[in-house]
Amino acid sequence: MTAPSQQEILRRLETIRHPEKGKSVVELGMVSGIVIRGSNVGFALEVDPDRAAELEPLRRACEEAVRAMPGVTSCTVVMTAERAPGGRPAQGPPPSLGRPQQAEPAKPLVPGVRAIVAVASGKGGVGKSTTAINLAFGMARLGWRVGILDADIYGPSIPRMAGASGRPSAPRGGKLRPMESFGVKCMSMGFLVDEDAPMIWRGPMVQSALQQMLGDVDWGELDTLVVDLPPGTGDAQLTMAQRVPLTGAVIVSTPQDIALLDARKAINMFRKVDVPILGVVENMSYFCCPNCGHRSEIFAHGGARDCAEKYGVDFLAEIPLDPVIRETSDAGRPIVVSAPESPQAQAYLQFAMTVRDKVGTLLGGEARSFPRIVYL
Repeated sequence: MTAPSQQEILRRLETIRHPEKGKSVVELGMVSGIVIRGSNVGFALEVDPDRAAELEPLRRACEEAVRAMPGVTSCTVVMTAERAPGGRPAQGPPPSLGRPQQAEPAKPLVPGVRAIVAVASGKGGVGKSTTAINLAFGMARLGWRVGILDADIYGPSIPRMAGASGRPSAPRGGKLRPMESFGVKCMSMGFLVDEDAPMIWRGPMVQSALQQMLGDVDWGELDTLVVDLPPGTGDAQLTMAQRVPLTGAVIVSTPQDIALLDARKAINMFRKVDVPILGVVENMSYFCCPNCGHRSEIFAHGGARDCAEKYGVDFLAEIPLDPVIRETSDAGRPIVVSAPESPQAQAYLQFAMTVRDKVGTLLGGEARSFPRIVYL
């Protein structure tokens, strides 16, 4: 049975009426950003920011209405409060220019997850996602229960790197079940949209999607959830830092000065929001010729270590530049899984061991015991 079209979804949503205005959510222009992947549907519901909490039943009604359509197995609806419906500016007090008020403590979005580690970079192209996937799979090889969340809504890459395919399922009215690859639970917008489909969503929609991929997913009991953040210091990073109790952040950079400029921005951003910096990783640190063994420092060397020392954070690892790392990631079998005894995998596993120990220290011994490396 084929999935419904956008027009059919909108026709179904015309039956859902605003509890006070009496018009449908479609008439009010509240529905936007519809994405369809096979039998999975997702879209945003634009609401007045002052009414978001009390309109939660409306969001659920939209979700249930679409989920009940023939050919639909799951539906995810996110609420965005960028503006009031109809284009009117959202009402509310002007932002304070004085001392910020103490925020009320947020309810945990991911109960059962003992630690959340963000992997970030100030710029793209430094191998952050490759680092994140090998960190997650490496920690799983060390015996921890691990999940990975792809927080890059616009350019999700974890599904391909993890070798995970298919669509998350959900019992009716329940949370989405994450996909699983080599024992690691995985969630990404890439599971819900076609690989070549652009996500034309505004910032608040991205924030809502991230919160729901955390709170509306059945992660179960995890020692660590690794979050692969998009490059930069924008909406996704602030959402994670302000709404999620991050245990710490790992900063990825190449040795180049141009990359380190943005890595320093990432360090300062996490410090401003009081997220501990676990350390800095120097990716593409050096290249060893597979034929003669000659070592070449293509992008210079040691820049990330110097940056870590300057900013008073730990230096975590030097990861080599090697075609096999790229090949195994593209093939969906990261190097720590496909060739765990190789020198390249050992660099990642030592890095994972360092992060694991630092997380365990921050948790004060709450996480499980630290086993030695076990090759599966």
